[in-house]
Amino acid sequence: MKVALTQGDTNGVGLELIFKTFSDSAMFEICTPVVYGHAKVAAYHRRALGIELPFKMVASADEAEQGVLNFVNCSDEDVKIEFGKVAPEAGQAAFVALERAVQEAREGKVSALVTAPICKASIQSANFPYTGHTEYLQDSVPASDTTALMVLCNSMMRVALVTTHLPVSEVSFSVTQEVIEQHVHTLYHSLCRDFGLSAPRIAVLALNPHAGDSGLLGHEEMEVIQPAIKSLADAGLPVYGPFPADGFFGAAQYRQFDAVLAMYHDQGLAPFKALCMDDGVDFTAGVGIVRTSPDHGTAFDLAGRGQVRPDSFRSAIYAAIDIARHRQAYDESHQSPLPKLYHDRREERNGRS
Repeated sequence: MKVALTQGDTNGVGLELIFKTFSDSAMFEICTPVVYGHAKVAAYHRRALGIELPFKMVASADEAEQGVLNFVNCSDEDVKIEFGKVAPEAGQAAFVALERAVQEAREGKVSALVTAPICKASIQSANFPYTGHTEYLQDSVPASDTTALMVLCNSMMRVALVTTHLPVSEVSFSVTQEVIEQHVHTLYHSLCRDFGLSAPRIAVLALNPHAGDSGLLGHEEMEVIQPAIKSLADAGLPVYGPFPADGFFGAAQYRQFDAVLAMYHDQGLAPFKALCMDDGVDFTAGVGIVRTSPDHGTAFDLAGRGQVRPDSFRSAIYAAIDIARHRQAYDESHQSPLPKLYHDRREERNGRS
């Protein structure tokens, strides 16, 4: 299986993650990696880190070979490397690599995409007016009937978000019954299609402390979240809540569910990262390609020092491969059986003649 890997911010740890991950030769047995980035930048990172891992230059994923680290050079422009620094040219380099990788993923040249971390401040431009990968992918590879949904996952839990990269002051205005129902449908479908679950159970968190305390600490639970849960349950979806977030995670209630829907970024990500930082994966559900990433950022404080651990990045590759396989199996099993039935019966008739 061919897997696309983007270099991320060139002043961050993305290329180090890639080189360290594939310094383990066993990784080449599970996928054919195709890195999208700047060849000169990659060579600089490799020398600075003292990593002896060659890569093979290819024009596109079509030319990728098994058993080697394939590299698609996305630009010949010189990029100044200043480890740990926020710089527009580092963000532009990250965008160019991401754009090319997404294009080849859309064309079916790779089966999945794993993105190294970007710096949101560096990458902002007329070409990338987004707050993150999730929002960019929503516009670049939208699915026909779903919206992009950020899902943090590992073997312990899956946490999805109603709102993602949004100021806390704007969260309550953005949590609506329609949005909650839409995201639950996306999450439920993804759990079936991307994770191979037949009847997943979803827990929905409250927005306010103590789930609003019957209106004393907020009305969103009674006016928005509870009606959404009731509507979804009436439609036959196994959705439960709203649960106060502190008690839910403190009592490990997430173990009773296949996924958790949090109302805002830190409500879901803070407990997830506290419990799952080493192998957590960020997955974008509800878009037209399979995309994962490690659940951490550019780690500017560690960039260029050779100290970053590739565990989460490696897990992101594993997850991308598993999700791509689940999605293929699901799609094949849900295709119309009539064409295959017609083909099989025609072969039977031909065999008897």
